[in-house]
Amino acid sequence: MIKSARNRLARHPRARDALPAVLLVVLAVFASMAGPSGWHGPRAAPVSWTAAACVPLVWRTRAPVLVLAAVVAVESVQLAVVADPVLLPGASLVALYTVASRLPRARAWAIGLVVCAGLTAGLAAARSRSILDAHTLAWFDVLVLAVAIGDTTRSRRAYLATLHDRAERAERTREDEAARRVAAERVRIARDLHDVVAHHITLVNAQAGVARHLVLTDPEAAYRALAQLTDTSRAALDELRATVGLLRQDGDTDPRAPAPTLADLDDLAASFRGTGLPVEVTVIGTPRPAAPSVELAAFRIIQEALTNTAKHAGPATAHVRLDYGEGTLRVDVTDTGRGGPAGAADHDGHGLIGMRERAHAFGGTLDTGTGDRGGYRVTAELPLPLTPGDSGAPR
Repeated sequence: MIKSARNRLARHPRARDALPAVLLVVLAVFASMAGPSGWHGPRAAPVSWTAAACVPLVWRTRAPVLVLAAVVAVESVQLAVVADPVLLPGASLVALYTVASRLPRARAWAIGLVVCAGLTAGLAAARSRSILDAHTLAWFDVLVLAVAIGDTTRSRRAYLATLHDRAERAERTREDEAARRVAAERVRIARDLHDVVAHHITLVNAQAGVARHLVLTDPEAAYRALAQLTDTSRAALDELRATVGLLRQDGDTDPRAPAPTLADLDDLAASFRGTGLPVEVTVIGTPRPAAPSVELAAFRIIQEALTNTAKHAGPATAHVRLDYGEGTLRVDVTDTGRGGPAGAADHDGHGLIGMRERAHAFGGTLDTGTGDRGGYRVTAELPLPLTPGDSGAPR
């Protein structure tokens, strides 16, 4: 409730500035009604002077020094002409606090100490007291305290702003570093694949040409060329398998096995149930085949989301929902855990980046956030053509 009120005041700076003035006037009315013989009607003179001193406070954050000067002038006159003022120096305390919370420290303290000394001297003169009188010194202490509280507020505001700026810069740095590493890994893998494929395909092409040229004139030489072609292609497959194997994570299927599809989703759910993570699978609409690469992307997104749930959600239940819409396959993976980024499996964010890239490769989208009932949510939408066929998008 307090936070909500603070947020509303932050959206209305004029009301925020005027609030202390209104409170001071209300308190002045009640203070003027109290007397040695009991309660009586409010006294017009002290209430009017208090209201006059509070009016400039409406502009206190826009022109703090000018407002302070106006308030001090009114309260100084009040000291001289009102025999029994109330809530003095309330408006000056608010103005001093505002100056100290808005201006640089050195300037704020210089202005504040001058005002504190001037008001204290004015009180001593108006009441014919010594500057060292206990009541007079208490006035000075209270005025200085207002400056100190304002200075503390300014320091805390600056500290929180610095923390916020550091957090934003750290987040940008983390995302940039994650993207840089992914890009560097892509370049490395592309270079490795190029080296493997270019070398061996060149040999295969040459050996196939030799075999075709000699198949009629020298069958034995053609046979040797075909044998070399077989050895070369086998070596290419072995090197490709080794290169792709570098991309495998724990729990990935054997790269020699067929690429998984959504038909294998029940087996995937069963494998996670075996680790202690209850997984529910719901299919909405009539399942229909999609491009193999789209089904692979959907399967990998689900696999990554469930892996992160198992690792980071704590005791939870996961729910996988496939929604076959018109031209779109919507994948929702939610859990009932404590929530957290879907890329938490990798503090550099590669898990989330990888899922998003899989979706974007086919013109789809991926969104993450807090689920409707808590926990975490991963939602992907992938195109679902009416006629199955591989789009040729990268896997």
